[in-house]
Amino acid sequence: MMKNVLVIFLLLAISTGINAQTKDSSRIIIPELKLNLNKSGTSYIKGTFLAQTWARYSEFNPGTTIDGTPKSSYGDVGIRRWRIQVFGQLTNRIYFYTQFGQNNFSSLQPRHTGAFLHDAVTELKIVKQLQIGGGLTGWGGVSRFSSPAIANIMGLDAPIYQQATNGVNDQFGRKLSLYLKGEIARLNYRIALSRPMSVKNSVIAIPPISSNSNFNTEAPRAQTSGYLFWQFLDKETTPNPYMSGTYLGKKKLLNVGFGWVQQNQAMWHTTDLGDTSRTSLLLLGVDVFLDLPLGKKGAALNAYVAYNNFNYGKNYVRMLNGMNPANGINSDGTLNGAGVNYPMMGTGNILFAQIGYKLKDDLFAADNGTLMPYLELQYSQFQALKDPSVMFEAGLNWLIHGTHGSKLSLGLQNRPVFENNSLGDAIQTMRKNMLVLQYQIAF
Repeated sequence: MMKNVLVIFLLLAISTGINAQTKDSSRIIIPELKLNLNKSGTSYIKGTFLAQTWARYSEFNPGTTIDGTPKSSYGDVGIRRWRIQVFGQLTNRIYFYTQFGQNNFSSLQPRHTGAFLHDAVTELKIVKQLQIGGGLTGWGGVSRFSSPAIANIMGLDAPIYQQATNGVNDQFGRKLSLYLKGEIARLNYRIALSRPMSVKNSVIAIPPISSNSNFNTEAPRAQTSGYLFWQFLDKETTPNPYMSGTYLGKKKLLNVGFGWVQQNQAMWHTTDLGDTSRTSLLLLGVDVFLDLPLGKKGAALNAYVAYNNFNYGKNYVRMLNGMNPANGINSDGTLNGAGVNYPMMGTGNILFAQIGYKLKDDLFAADNGTLMPYLELQYSQFQALKDPSVMFEAGLNWLIHGTHGSKLSLGLQNRPVFENNSLGDAIQTMRKNMLVLQYQIAF
């Protein structure tokens, strides 16, 4: 039933948008919220806003409950993201950036809890090739979308697994850090020294130490991370750490990147003799990003491939998904846990790939924009699982004014469900779906 409702809603939204724009064919352009501090505009203060609302139908993992009530499927509405940014180049050497907002506001949200600080950064330019800064920030590694520019990602979500310690010892990927960044010829680099946040304040429950590795709840050691990429064609502008998902053919890009995250004694587990073994966290990644215009009518190709080798220690695996609409599990539960979670990150190897094709500009009459279909795949071979974890996603973006500023997206995600067999091996036993309709405003 909920699937039919989402499809009908999409058709009605398209029809309403087209009818509304037919009356006035002038293209809608939302102006920048920008205050120039000098005549040239090189010194400025700027503000942005983003909202992403989800309407969703989910097939739940077995044993899922919501407030103790068993549920096999569910429809929900939530605010996936809501953000306000204020930043500025105060002089030719002084820059600041701050971001405030909310993630995952759903019907399970405790009342009167809300937005929080995402970023608070101050930065000094030494020379063109070197800037230094510090604060609560996403500068660092391990891959391109460890710090995604969420306003222009191609899918419903960035590859969240690349935010590899999300909510455990950071604040949705941000850490309290000192960083160096800059551009030398065609090499764009960022290197950060961070003090991870207390694991005891993790957004997920950290279990007591056991024979399988998990995050060490003692005082955290310092962490180093970085990401470097070589730009073969056009160059990207990176005043902030957040990397664009697609430029819709406005740039011609081919980038190859490498990144890492390393922290001593970040993890622990017990040995066969019952002793405590403290081990390092080491996350590595290489990736390729392509964004190309095709022809003269505005069509564009976007593709991204990443390989990551993650070492969290013995048999670590984390079940996760965006804005989980369930909060409990009963005796029929599987290894996935509640709701829509699946094995997203863990010790092992991950291959992620996505591809999208933006159709020509003004595909629809009366300035009603164009379409961009896409496909995604995450293939993971984790130490803790006997079978690979494979997630598929297919979707369609309607770029209502030809940009990400007003975007309606429909995406279907298909995920694996794991259980232990009679030998104690974690194997895939079934697959489940999640259908999401998202509307985004960004300016």
